[in-house]
Amino acid sequence: MDEIGIGIVGYGFIGRIHALSYISVPWTYPGAPRVHLVGASTATEAGARRAEREGQFELVTTDYRRLLERQDIQAISCCAPNDAHREIVLAAIEAGKHVYCDKPLALNLEQAEEVARAARAGEGIYQMTFNYRFVPALRRARQLIAEGFLGRPFSFRADYLHSGYIDPRRPLSWRLDRERSGGGAVVDLGAHVIDLVRYLLGEFRSLSALQRTFIPRRPLSDGSGTGEVRVDDLTLVQAELENGAVGTMEFSRLATGTEDELRLELRGDRGALSFNLMEPDFLGAFDAADPEEPLGGTRGWKRIASAGRYLEKGALPGPKSTQGWARFHLASAHDFLVNVQRGALAEHSPGFEAGLEAQRVIATIQRSAAEGGAWREIGT
Repeated sequence: MDEIGIGIVGYGFIGRIHALSYISVPWTYPGAPRVHLVGASTATEAGARRAEREGQFELVTTDYRRLLERQDIQAISCCAPNDAHREIVLAAIEAGKHVYCDKPLALNLEQAEEVARAARAGEGIYQMTFNYRFVPALRRARQLIAEGFLGRPFSFRADYLHSGYIDPRRPLSWRLDRERSGGGAVVDLGAHVIDLVRYLLGEFRSLSALQRTFIPRRPLSDGSGTGEVRVDDLTLVQAELENGAVGTMEFSRLATGTEDELRLELRGDRGALSFNLMEPDFLGAFDAADPEEPLGGTRGWKRIASAGRYLEKGALPGPKSTQGWARFHLASAHDFLVNVQRGALAEHSPGFEAGLEAQRVIATIQRSAAEGGAWREIGT
């Protein structure tokens, strides 16, 4: 396939990030598949005009089905609100399109299972936008773990912390409506953390969860009053993995003093690893098994430089900034395009099964929290 035609469904913040990523791939990855942004679908006419102005698409519409009819569109990016994912993705699979779906896979576990079944029966490339798998430092962490650096995993701490919802004057949106979002911080932030724990350490076995909504009402966007917030502001989880490791996870959109902090600590009998998205080019490593570093010597934490040029063959170094999510979206989009071109998912690529498993863990967290933190096996 010499050129991959793209249709983007949903042109809000994430839709624009997908568009930027696709456009940037050929400039960052020499030899990457050629990309043509053919069309975009938006929820409103105002959004359509913005997409027309910014993206120079051939077709801008408020009906995503028009994108599915185009023969020059081979792949669909699903960037719509969560409650629309099921319908859009199923229709795209039925139309024979490859699909790149921003998290979550669907609104809830039942819908995610339906979408995953359709993907198993389809013939396209169906991939999740779990962009943090493509942080070079986390790619390096996965390499080290596979080589036995941690040894037997003992414990982990995994947090994703934002502060964007601290102001009680921030108005209600679909993200604060359980019927449209499927959940609050646990879906918005937790999906990424859950996928990374699975990617690095393996499957979840059981968990206990607590959820809190600290700002229960917020202003309506039209200024006519206030409405109820029906999702979690903060989620805390204790979890056990299939390999016996135990750990904690925190997902918060009320984490005062943070910006975009995705933090990991992984500990085993031979070593430990640490990472913070605010310093995305570095991985912390402690080698407890180094015979040259006995206790009482100079053993200590090392900072492993992991900039993209060291791990991504053929890629030019990307910009270094705290807005790291933008370049990791770029790397994730490149991975999807390469998979489409070669006709198969790479081993490290997050397919729809990864989206389904993340949704299964989210559903278990929500059930445990509703039962006052009762321990539950995953999927029960």
